[in-house]
Amino acid sequence: MPIERIYETIKQYERIILHHHVRPDPDAYGSSAALKEIISANFPSKNVYLAGEEDPALNFLTRLDEVSDDLYEGSLVIVCDTANTERINGQSYTLGEKIIKIDHHPNVDSYGDIQWVDTSASSTSEMIYEFYLALKDKGLMLTDDAARFIYAGIVGDTGRFLFPSTSDKTFKYAADLVTYNFDRESLYDGIYQIEQNVARLRGYILQNFTMSEEGVSIVKLSKSKLKEYKISPLQSGELVSVLGDIKGIKAWAFFIEEEENLIRVRLRSKGPVINKIAAKYNGGGHPLASGAMVRSWEEADELAKELKELCA
Repeated sequence: MPIERIYETIKQYERIILHHHVRPDPDAYGSSAALKEIISANFPSKNVYLAGEEDPALNFLTRLDEVSDDLYEGSLVIVCDTANTERINGQSYTLGEKIIKIDHHPNVDSYGDIQWVDTSASSTSEMIYEFYLALKDKGLMLTDDAARFIYAGIVGDTGRFLFPSTSDKTFKYAADLVTYNFDRESLYDGIYQIEQNVARLRGYILQNFTMSEEGVSIVKLSKSKLKEYKISPLQSGELVSVLGDIKGIKAWAFFIEEEENLIRVRLRSKGPVINKIAAKYNGGGHPLASGAMVRSWEEADELAKELKELCA
């Protein structure tokens, strides 16, 4: 069983470096930070690091470590919540001695010496809680901080338990986690509070969105529009859910121009499976929530056309 193999492998290494995906979300931070906390609490002599480039919007949750390349020699690398190698935050992960993949996305890129992939899980954080449950009879402890990280990841990836990936098991785990000592109110504030400029751009989107006869909405945010509202490409991720409650929309796409010849795409759906389209455009993800990348507005229009054909 992958959990047992992962546990035995962790015990063998004195230095462990954890990674997650680029453009991290609460589940990316939550799952990797929770696993770091679990390892550190149960094996105090081990050196455990969180690697990658920080997202300031998630500093409320935890901070990442500065990890030099020389630390990877002879180390165990664990990558959480990352479907493919191109999206791993910090490419020095290849310098490690052994790699473990823990993820809940479709396993389109089977990297790593040990893989634990569960697409039925609501989040990778949910999987980390199952890691603890499977091993608690062996004396594994879960700290308040680890519970906080796991809860944050579950809340973030389930949209506060509203997304279809939320199962009865998810609710049970959440009920267990809230018995630990952490501040849920401040956690929700950190995840969901937005800056005024983001709120104003949300208002602009809601005033100007259109919906096709197929039930598709396309939002294009150029560099000039982002500059007008003083929004960074990282902050743009806070906008994608704004159309989710609108009646009649089946799927929607946000095209965010980051630089010349690089437009990030955030795809969401209420039913049609969109990750195959994302895979065609340098991306991937969940059936109802995916990301992609195009190189021009013409290519963006091609993707939008395919999305409309899918929803027709």
